[in-house]
Amino acid sequence: MNADEIAAGRARWQARYDAARKREADFTTLSGMPVDPVYGPPEGSTDPRFARIGWPGEYPYTRGLYPTGYRGRTWTIRQFAGFGNARQTNERYRMILGAGGGGLSVAFDMPTLMGRDSDDPQALGEVGHCGVAVDSAADMEVLFDGIDLAAVTTSMTISGPAVPVFCMYLVAAERQGADISTLDGTLQTDIFKEYIAQKEWLFDPEPHLRLIGDLMEYCAREIPRYKPLSVSGYHIREAGSTAAQELAYTLADGFGYVELGLSRGLDVNVFAPGLSFFFDSHVDFFEEIAKFRAARRIWARWLREVYGATDERALWLRFHTQTAGVSLTAQQPVNNVVRTAVEALAAVFGGTNSLHTNALDETLALPTDSSAEIALRTQQVLMEETGVTNVADPLGGSWYVEALTDKIEAEAEAIFDRIRQLGGDGPHPIGPMTSGILRGIEDGWFTGQIAESAFVYQQALEKGDKKIVGVNCHTGTVAKELEILRVSHEVELEQRRVLADRKAGRDAAVVTEALTRMVEVARTGGNLIPPMLAAVRAEATLGEICDALRAEWGVYREPARF
Repeated sequence: MNADEIAAGRARWQARYDAARKREADFTTLSGMPVDPVYGPPEGSTDPRFARIGWPGEYPYTRGLYPTGYRGRTWTIRQFAGFGNARQTNERYRMILGAGGGGLSVAFDMPTLMGRDSDDPQALGEVGHCGVAVDSAADMEVLFDGIDLAAVTTSMTISGPAVPVFCMYLVAAERQGADISTLDGTLQTDIFKEYIAQKEWLFDPEPHLRLIGDLMEYCAREIPRYKPLSVSGYHIREAGSTAAQELAYTLADGFGYVELGLSRGLDVNVFAPGLSFFFDSHVDFFEEIAKFRAARRIWARWLREVYGATDERALWLRFHTQTAGVSLTAQQPVNNVVRTAVEALAAVFGGTNSLHTNALDETLALPTDSSAEIALRTQQVLMEETGVTNVADPLGGSWYVEALTDKIEAEAEAIFDRIRQLGGDGPHPIGPMTSGILRGIEDGWFTGQIAESAFVYQQALEKGDKKIVGVNCHTGTVAKELEILRVSHEVELEQRRVLADRKAGRDAAVVTEALTRMVEVARTGGNLIPPMLAAVRAEATLGEICDALRAEWGVYREPARF
């Protein structure tokens, strides 16, 4: 890019920056030195890389979505939390919000994630242990008691039974008196990554995609600010993928959902802004920053050039980040505070829109109040003390960061080509990327690639080529054993008692009628959200709704592979 083009870009950025709202804050260094809101090539210079780098708030968005960076708005502190029953988790949410958290992120227990009620035999011993138990809309009411859902953005990390859980959330908001058309938040709903990595599915892929398409249609029409899909790379990375694989598989899944929306006749400029992303921030500082910058650039280019988006907001890749749970160690767990801070800083330098920081004891158990507070304070120290919010994309133009961004982008593009090849030459009713994803799931290609990457890394650890402090180097310590949070078995017993009372106190005939109507709609091309909402309002449970659909659609069984 020549000097005149760079100067013209700076002028465009300046005009947008001047017109944008900025926070009232001190944008100087600790010593009081003023800093510019963005930095670029010296005046009059040329830089052949700059067409790929650009300015903040301008296509291809390598340097961020907004001309102000974090001067306009800082990232949302969105701590992931959930354990025991809804009352206990509500107390944790109140603590997080009272201590300065900006949004909530719900962790559900394993029975809920699998669409099972707490009294299901398969739920035995699992209720409330890895998240909060939610059986019905009544639980959702307790979960958010005293928390204004019309004023707080809430993220829910659940995919297989995401749609009925979302309906429970809407009913809880209705019962608060909220206008649900104004709700803002995010539902994960990403079923592709379940088949690729996490394995929390209910049905075959096609029924899940039908539900997701119904949800996209409903939200685009009825709740325009709500984001019905958070395409998740986090679980792919936690399963053992490389950074480039995480990026490529995640964006490919996102392209599949774009194809799903288009196949439903939706306008990409209307539904694409409702897609968001969820990435892992691992401990290799610069690799993670490059990954986030490449993600924005790839998404913008594909949405414009492949899928025909013309609205700026449809080109934006907005993402939440969680620090890497897989990087935490049971050995010398206090070291996890350092790892989490480095990972959080990488997410911030990469321009994350919201962030969860893991607690130091999460490799051993759910976080205690104390460790959860340290995790929250980690973000607040970064935000308030370090000056990282003063300058947009402060590492932009770094020879290393730009070269790494280009390299990760190139690796991702090669993977996209491979996925599309998996789909073959024949047409697919949704689209070519979707065809490749489904074939890759069926053939075990994704799981095989991730397993190979995980094996290579494990070999490097065992040889000592890669180091983990406290595990294969610097293993001596004076640290004492941690006190950890333990969820009492009484939680499960109480949850089952409450569920039994709720079932006994409702109108069973109304529940049966609502479930029957829902299944009837499932047999047609109608949208399933309205009849599912009716079932939830009648206090049908999560297990009852999912079991009715299991009876209709069957249950997915992963093929055995050797």
